[in-house]
Amino acid sequence: MDNGTPASPSPEECASGILEMSGAQFTPEAAADLWAKILQHKWLLSEKVGRDVGFRTACIDFLENVDQAIEEYASYKRKDTLNELGAHTISRDIWDTISDSQPPKQLVQRRIILPLMQESLSKKHGVIPPKTIIFFGPPGTGKTHFVKAIAGILSWWYIEVAPSMLMEEGTARLGANLRRIMEKVRGLQNTVIFIDEFEELANRRDNADRLDKCITNEFLKQVPLIKKEADRVLLVCATNYIRQLDPALLRPGRFDCIIPVGGLNPDERKTILQYYLSKLNTGPIDLGTIVGATSRFTPADIQYLFEKTAQYTFEQEVATQQDCRVTTETILRMMEGIRPSLTDEVIDEFEKDCQTYSRA
Repeated sequence: MDNGTPASPSPEECASGILEMSGAQFTPEAAADLWAKILQHKWLLSEKVGRDVGFRTACIDFLENVDQAIEEYASYKRKDTLNELGAHTISRDIWDTISDSQPPKQLVQRRIILPLMQESLSKKHGVIPPKTIIFFGPPGTGKTHFVKAIAGILSWWYIEVAPSMLMEEGTARLGANLRRIMEKVRGLQNTVIFIDEFEELANRRDNADRLDKCITNEFLKQVPLIKKEADRVLLVCATNYIRQLDPALLRPGRFDCIIPVGGLNPDERKTILQYYLSKLNTGPIDLGTIVGATSRFTPADIQYLFEKTAQYTFEQEVATQQDCRVTTETILRMMEGIRPSLTDEVIDEFEKDCQTYSRA
């Protein structure tokens, strides 16, 4: 059933039409505003009963239940948007795979999670939770994992806005598609919106071509609108190359927090290693040895290591028909074919970026 709105009548015609259908009188200006809402309500009522309910019925029902009718339509549109953008939920358990000692987790817990979960108390003290966040750091350090963990612990919807969603109608429509999606996003509630590889969409404008400047300019417009209009929506962007972002996006007033996500200390690696070891068929394990051997491994490197290990022991048991358990030696052998992502150069550049860009 079509929910498109026909050409709007004049304010005077709206007032006359509402009076004729319901007997209620409104000024032309108020009637014009109500007219669009009545059309929406008519469409929704018709959808629910599977037939056209008629303008008179819709008008009377709307005026008798104004607040409920407006919220019901808004709720329907939110569900429609969630489906369109591929929203899904994330397990709360993912939060526990991040070590409590990891600085980004402590910061996220203090600045984002607690104010949102203790909403009345945060309002009492004038605490305003962030709505726009950037995670930055070397590839594989767990930025996406952090975003999913936030959605999981809050029990909010998770939507990832991929570049392919913005390029459905070609590169020339990138800016228009971004604007359309952000307009829909602002009407959601309890939702984490994630944009990965943010530098690809919000690059510096000084040496950019016309199209790239257009996309960056659109982001500069949309981020403040999220902060101003969205309710219980988090926009989280992640980048491996924060220096490539346009400086205007990094100034205070657009993104509330700019949070570094770097390498893991021994305690943090231990937490992740224990998580993956719990999923394997293990024998004797010297966890301290593995923690020491993975000093330059990112979370992504560790995940890959355990995927290789699981595949290896599976194939061994298929071949030998004997119980094959993962030991310390098994993991060390699998590590020989993996080059850690973190190097001295990468770590040095990240530490410089932390000093320049971090803001909480």
